[in-house]
Amino acid sequence: MAETEKKLAKKAKKRHTVQYDRWGYFFIAPFFLVYIVFSLIPLLTTFVYSFFEYYRVGILEVGPNFIGFQNFINIFQADDNLAKYFWNTFVMWMAGFIPQILVSLLLAVWFTNTELRLKCQQFFKTVIYMPNLIMAAAFAMLFFTLFSPAGPISGIYMKVTGSAEPYRFFNSVGWTRAIVAIMNFLMWYGNTTILLMAGVMGIDNSLFEAARIDGASPTKIFFKITIPLLLPIFVYVLITSLIGGIQMFDVPQILSNGNGNPNRTIMTIIMKLNKHLGSRNFGPAGATSVLLFAITGVLSALVYKTTMKKYQAK
Repeated sequence: MAETEKKLAKKAKKRHTVQYDRWGYFFIAPFFLVYIVFSLIPLLTTFVYSFFEYYRVGILEVGPNFIGFQNFINIFQADDNLAKYFWNTFVMWMAGFIPQILVSLLLAVWFTNTELRLKCQQFFKTVIYMPNLIMAAAFAMLFFTLFSPAGPISGIYMKVTGSAEPYRFFNSVGWTRAIVAIMNFLMWYGNTTILLMAGVMGIDNSLFEAARIDGASPTKIFFKITIPLLLPIFVYVLITSLIGGIQMFDVPQILSNGNGNPNRTIMTIIMKLNKHLGSRNFGPAGATSVLLFAITGVLSALVYKTTMKKYQAK
């Protein structure tokens, strides 16, 4: 009888206990469902379409017909080939990233240096981050207005040079690329500064104090302590900036009305991809996306391995 009562008591306990592990699967299920439907399936579909001829001409739909790697060959063999847009993207990204990382690093060190005791730090931190909160479309329209023939920058040029004709900045390849680079710099240097500040603040302050006591100059402290210990955050900033640079789209798209003028010199890879999608040419669009995915992965891995090699060894 006693054994029977024990068994009944155990069964009663099992009925009233809550299986928390099952509830865990229930709560994480929505994420996986959304990811599968909106990310994984489109990603796999993109890979599939890259090997097919699939486009529309009016109401006529051609394909999908399997053509292997022909789409990858075509996007580089055409007169309007993808290599040109890779170069455009790289030039504009580098022109904006180099001043961005230098200015952000300088500001991060200034704001975190306890010896300088800068006044109104909170105000300046807010101001440098504000451009990151402005939509890229609004930012692009602002710069388009400033540098248009009827804009104030052109008016200043006419007064300084005494010219009767306004200077058309957007007809110049150098100026147009420089404007895109300046806009990318202004939009993202505040975010980069915040990240680098977090990295510097994570360094033990006793290391800086010990270096000062030993007579190390600020330059030596910066290059021998700050930079080596800041390397993980720096690599993160570099990789995320690289990914963002490769995916550059909104600023040059709005400035050039989607055409990449002058002479498609600010046409980026994503802008070209958007052209394929706009014309319903899914084969080259898929090939461009797959190639972009591979290049982003390879470059990110290469940057990580080369920059973190010494850090990991230590």
